[in-house]
Amino acid sequence: MTYPATWYAETRLDRAERPALQGSHDTDTLVIGGGLAGLTTALELARAGVKVTVLEAQSVGFGASGRNGGIVSASYACGAAGIRARAGVEGAKRLHDLSVEGVNRLRSHIDEFAITGAEPVKGLLHLRRFDQGADLRAEAEELAAEGLPVTYLDAGAIRDRLETTRYYHGIEDAQAFHIHPLNYLRGLARAAEGLGVRIFENTPATATDFGISQRIKTPKGMATARRIVIATGGYTGPLFPRLQKAVLPIATYMMATEPAPDLLAEVIRTPMAVLDDRRASDYYRVSQGRLLWGGRITTRAASDRAVAKDLHRAMVEVYPQLAGLKVDQAWSGQMGYARHRMPQLGRLAPDLWHITAFGGHGLNTTAIAGKVLAEAILGQSDRIKAFAPFGLDWAGGRLGLIAAQLTYWGLQAQDKWRERSSPKL
Repeated sequence: MTYPATWYAETRLDRAERPALQGSHDTDTLVIGGGLAGLTTALELARAGVKVTVLEAQSVGFGASGRNGGIVSASYACGAAGIRARAGVEGAKRLHDLSVEGVNRLRSHIDEFAITGAEPVKGLLHLRRFDQGADLRAEAEELAAEGLPVTYLDAGAIRDRLETTRYYHGIEDAQAFHIHPLNYLRGLARAAEGLGVRIFENTPATATDFGISQRIKTPKGMATARRIVIATGGYTGPLFPRLQKAVLPIATYMMATEPAPDLLAEVIRTPMAVLDDRRASDYYRVSQGRLLWGGRITTRAASDRAVAKDLHRAMVEVYPQLAGLKVDQAWSGQMGYARHRMPQLGRLAPDLWHITAFGGHGLNTTAIAGKVLAEAILGQSDRIKAFAPFGLDWAGGRLGLIAAQLTYWGLQAQDKWRERSSPKL
């Protein structure tokens, strides 16, 4: 299967193709899904000497794992208040610590496995488009007191970095960074293979046979394993109905502009990535002289032409001076969202595990979730219990998708009202 036409695909360094599974194949652990969650889990199990096989329906990184914004920061899709409401103060602290560990683990993977083409670019500006900043200042001061490299920015400090009047307040996070996600993921696949993991591409799971041993049928073969890990994210199908009912496939969008290094250097005077705090954030970064811009969510993927038009309009709202900058490519992809907007990982049944629903925050959270799941499978720790408050809640099916879209439109309207009510800078 050809990888979707994205700027990441054009600039990926590893173009290795892997065979489809044919005939019978025996393994200890079978991972279904060759995205960040599946490959990280496979790698961590292989470190312990476990024989692991990965089945990928398309090519590794085909889904959101290889098409995302590339921003790595210590966060989840669910906000801090929502996490505390379910997990309590101490539970929220444990989850935050795991998120920070995920950022560090991803960075260490790049160094440990010498993954080229995914070198981290330091920093993230998390900005607000309306004039209320007391909470951001307090948050920055609290994090700085804990020793984290976080700084509050007022409108003037933001203008020193970005030539726009759209942002009123913000936080500069020097611990966060951004990368080329597809180069990272393919480097992770090579590292897993170096530890003995077998990866089969173009090998969708077509049927299951669970019993004393676990069997997965594919178009041209069958894999038998002691245990199975399901890591299918936003592309979870009816083969695993309980998971499918707990995950909403939400489409998100990105574009890459034509090269314009001189113009972009005048307007965006920082190598850091930028993320605003709208309900479906705009996020962007400059890479190789192009502006990569993402945002918007829908419950059904739009055409590339519509994506390009919508994201170009969003870019020009913030930077009118970029109105003449053309879009070279635009694309969409499906993320897996749980109703509670937190990752879902755990055990469905004896020897049947799942790791899914990273909701647009998958880079750092898969890096730690895959490690935590592997520890649970191997009996090395019970850190997986931190995610127990966030189980397989029913996502609502078709009605859930409709509700998600209506909710998003309502929140968009709130964003616009707050922005229009703020004084002009």
